[in-house]
Amino acid sequence: MLFVHVPRGKSLERRTIEGTDADVPEGAVWIDLVTPTPQEDKLVERHVGVAVPTREEMQEIEVSSRLYVENGARYMTATMMCQADTATPKTTPVTFILAGHRLVTVRYDEPRPFTLISNKLGRLCPATINGEGVMMELLDAAIDRLADILERIGGEVDLVSRDIFEGASAGAERTRSYNDILKSIGRRGDLTSKVREALVSIGRLLLFLANEAESLRWPKDTRLQLQSMQRDVVSLSDHATYLSNKITFLLDAMLGVVSIEQNNIIKIFSIAAVVLMPPTLVGTVYGMNFKHMPELDWSFGYPIALGLMLISAILPLLFFKWRKWL
Repeated sequence: MLFVHVPRGKSLERRTIEGTDADVPEGAVWIDLVTPTPQEDKLVERHVGVAVPTREEMQEIEVSSRLYVENGARYMTATMMCQADTATPKTTPVTFILAGHRLVTVRYDEPRPFTLISNKLGRLCPATINGEGVMMELLDAAIDRLADILERIGGEVDLVSRDIFEGASAGAERTRSYNDILKSIGRRGDLTSKVREALVSIGRLLLFLANEAESLRWPKDTRLQLQSMQRDVVSLSDHATYLSNKITFLLDAMLGVVSIEQNNIIKIFSIAAVVLMPPTLVGTVYGMNFKHMPELDWSFGYPIALGLMLISAILPLLFFKWRKWL
């Protein structure tokens, strides 16, 4: 799909361009390509004068393939989050092309910042809005979105921490099984790693923009906004690192709790085996079929044998309690 955003007073009007014979309005400040066809790529290339990268080119991880200048246009590809509120979050590359004062975006998914900014600018925007302004709005919304995701991860990690440590305390009932807790830790760790990947990518893009701001002759307030976003990315990256370390700690703690409980179960079986060993020995002795066993002729031979079994079972238990093994 090909969408163009044209200023109309104090808002941006979004239009859908269909057909290869359609024209891109000259006043469009934002051209949004969503899963474009080859015909739509050629249409934009013909009217804007920039080469639209393919999906394979957008997925390159080299900095030189993601951030470069070609024929006066700035090409910037960043990794953004998608489906972060679902059970299958993922990242997707998004290319920003600044050609003059016009912005071209190329994407193959639906990151939430695009919907938010399209609706926001469709209601109200500065009368002098241009491609640079739209890009700054998109990047700012993407950073805010990543901050919200990290905040949510932090709350969920705290819940997992309580499940592990409070559930492991004496007399407490665990609200979730170990399997559920391990799955939750794994999902939070995976989402945090994706957020860190997106933050690193956006941070590189902002650094590239900061280096190009002089040649682009951006106003001072835009440069200050750019510096503010760079600081936000650095602080969010530090927070993501902190959460990643905490998740690793919780994983180790979870495995430790599981190991302790397994050891407790094994200890019970070991104690039971030791306690039952002496009575078994007594019963085995008196179960022998020897002809001359004086105790077989005693009147109290049977209760004495039972008493020996009971005493031989109690003595190991008392010894274990004395040594504080129980």
